[in-house]
Amino acid sequence: MPAFDELRDSLVYIRVVHHIQGRIRLKLVAGYESLAGQGRQARQFQSILDRTPGVHGVRVNLLARSCTVEYDPQVIPVEAWDDFLTGVESPAAAILEQILREIHWEILHDEL
Repeated sequence: MPAFDELRDSLVYIRVVHHIQGRIRLKLVAGYESLAGQGRQARQFQSILDRTPGVHGVRVNLLARSCTVEYDPQVIPVEAWDDFLTGVESPAAAILEQILREIHWEILHDEL
């Protein structure tokens, strides 16, 4: 699995297309690499999200280039998603990034 910052850099290709409290739908925008690369990155993001506290479900649709995440807004603040994905520095985005970094670290160490 690549370094967390490499995964974070690819967030410029992800847009929020629908968001209600507890569920967010993300879309991979045009300009991203090959379908094989998309699949690899999608699996990496999904493996992180699947283990994230407060995330109840993750559905990836490669053909639609989308991902739906069901989450607990008591654990992950609603505004965290938009702020984190757009690079806005906020307390909510910092919470989400810290959670994701910890899970990424756990996955890397489990692979060793």
